[in-house]
Parts: sequence; structure tokens; C-alpha cells
Amino acid sequence: MKVVVAIDSLKGSLTSLEAGEAIREGILLAVPDADVVVRPLADGGEGTVEALTLGMNGRYEKITVTGPLGNPIDAVYGILENNHTAILEMSAAAGITLVDDRDRNPLNTTTYGVGEMIRDAIDQGCRHFIIGIGGSATNDGGIGMLQALGYEMLDQYGKQVPFGAKGLAKLVTISDEHVIPELRECTFEVACDVKNPLCGEQGCSVVFGPQKGATPEMIVQMDDWLRKYAKLTAGQHVQADMNQPGTGAAGGMGFAFLSYLNAQLRSGVQIILEETKLEEYIKDADFVITGEGCLDGQSIMGKAPIGVAKLAKKHHKKVLAFAGCVTTDARLCNQNGIDVFFPILRNVVTLEEAMKPENAKKNMIETVEQVFRMIQTSLNLNRWVKLKTKCNTVNDKK
Repeated sequence: MKVVVAIDSLKGSLTSLEAGEAIREGILLAVPDADVVVRPLADGGEGTVEALTLGMNGRYEKITVTGPLGNPIDAVYGILENNHTAILEMSAAAGITLVDDRDRNPLNTTTYGVGEMIRDAIDQGCRHFIIGIGGSATNDGGIGMLQALGYEMLDQYGKQVPFGAKGLAKLVTISDEHVIPELRECTFEVACDVKNPLCGEQGCSVVFGPQKGATPEMIVQMDDWLRKYAKLTAGQHVQADMNQPGTGAAGGMGFAFLSYLNAQLRSGVQIILEETKLEEYIKDADFVITGEGCLDGQSIMGKAPIGVAKLAKKHHKKVLAFAGCVTTDARLCNQNGIDVFFPILRNVVTLEEAMKPENAKKNMIETVEQVFRMIQTSLNLNRWVKLKTKCNTVNDKK
């Protein structure tokens, strides 16, 4: 029996690989001779760096960068040295969790640290980048990142504009005269599942600005500033299109990546599935296992487990899912490639107790073991029935 495991993290409890190893342990308790392959999984958001770096034998790089409020912070990214690839999460340098509620103000928060991470990775020899841009605290259109990469965002006096969205208000000229030369050798895949344009009623300022601390007045101002920024950009970069889906991701970072770095904005799940070459492992599997922290109706909206399930169904494989909890509408997952799913919670406990890593691991192991004991029993019964039928056929012929 060959089983391929690709499960997303159970956030707050188990990483993707920890959950996968717990599943492996549970399977082997029930089927000791099973061949179990664990592959990393993420959706391009939190956990992507860890899943890909550890799952693909990479290494971590820790550097000091400019945080969203301009203060120095430590940020970690991953490097896959065999193919000169860097794996980054912009939230490591410009994430909303790095800013206290009382300090959230997109007029001030910057993406400069993201550019510093990219620059450092280039110095380390990386030329291909996989970047998750979820969870940002910023709405600066990515100009901070671009400044760190050598772009000059200049005001009417020829000086660099200040950090944050307020810098957009002063932006008059954009120069690429001092951009680091290695940037033209680099390719960027940006994990982006947001479809919002840069500006307008569905733009980043209106839709995401409030959660980043924007007042109604700020929202109107930032939307106007971003339009002017987009117009300036379009005069220099023909691919700049503020109406393209995804340009409003991460406070306009999607627009900056597309316009200045010729990036591809892609489904985070699809990037991960391709980079980990999961399909090659699935082709000769008997069972495929996936899952996440909570399996619900939203899981079918581009979440990682459904991405795995669809890939498995391409090769007509049976798909099982395990989750910390499941909701009533998780049944929608059965219509989207997951044949059967199981919650791993085994006792009535508090959420805090359930999410403790040691408890989550124990529950995963024990649940998986029982499921595979059932599978093995069923397989043995089928073999017995086939053998019995064959014997009866032989006896009838005699």
C-alpha cells in the first residue's frame, strides 16, 4: 500500500510536516509495511516558507530589515540552493501582526523591508522567487519595496518620498536609474488568491484599508493617490494595468510586482503543488491524504486540500482528509474531490486544550490509525471474498 500525504498546517498546533509525520505514524501502526510519503503543503500564505524550505531540503536565512513602522526587525526567508530559489512571505517584513492595533495606520506603514529581503536573497545568489503577499499592514502600492530595490520615488524637489501611503501623495517622478542590475535576471511567482483591482469600490483602499487602520477620509485619499501612481507607472511600463485582478492584493503590492518586476500572480496552491512536484508522487499512490485545521464550506474556495484532491482525482485516486474540526457545510468538499473526511478531536475539551501541539499530534495519530485499521480490514475482507469465490468456482467445475 502506497500513501501520499500532503496536508496543510493546523495553525497554532502542527506545521504541515508535523501533521504529515503524525499521519505517517498512525498509518504505520495499522499497516506496518505501508509505503508512506509525506510532502509539504501550503496555500501561499502563512506557513509557506516553512513548508517549502523544510519540505524541499532548503535552509533558512535570518536578516534584519526595516519593519512596517520603520523600526528594525528580524525576518526569516527560505533558500533552495539547488535551484537558486528564494521563498518569502511579505508578512515577515510588513505583516499586520507586526503592528499593534493602536499603531495601525496605512499612511505610515511601509513595504521597504520586503525589498530588503529580496535584495539579500539576490546577494545570496537567488534568481527565482516565490513570494506570498497575504497579511500585509500596508497600502503603499509597493513603493517601499521598490525603493529598497533601487527605484527612486521622487517628490517635486527630487528627493525620495517618505515611507507609507503618504509617500504616494508626494510622488511626482519615478526613476530606475539606480535599480540593482541583477534584478533583470530574476523571475517572480507571487502567490495571490485575491482578485481585487488596485483602485475603485473593489480596490485595496476601500476593501482592505479599514482593517489596516484607515479612516473613511484616508480611504478616499489613498485611492486617489494610487490612481495617480498607476498613471505614472503606465507611462513607463506598458504592462501596468491597475484594473487587472490581483493588482490590489496586499495594498497594491500585486500592482508593483506586475508592473515593475514582471511577476506572475498565481494561485498560491498551484505554485506550491508545482514546486513540490506532488503530481509525480500521486501517480502511483493507492491513497492520497490531505486536510487542514478546519474543513468547512470555505475550503472549496481555492484552499490547499481541494487543490490536492483535484490533482489526485486527475489520476483517479481515493482521497481522505483529516482536520482539527469539520463543520456541517464541509460536505461540499465531497463534491470537490475529497471522498471522505474525519475530524481528529476525540474528547470534549476546551479549544485551548485541543490546539496544544502534543494533543493535536496524539489525536491525529490515533484517528488515522483507526481509519487505516478499517481500510486494511476492508481490503483483507475483499481479498478473502475473491479467494472464496475463486475456490467455489474451481469446485463447481470439478
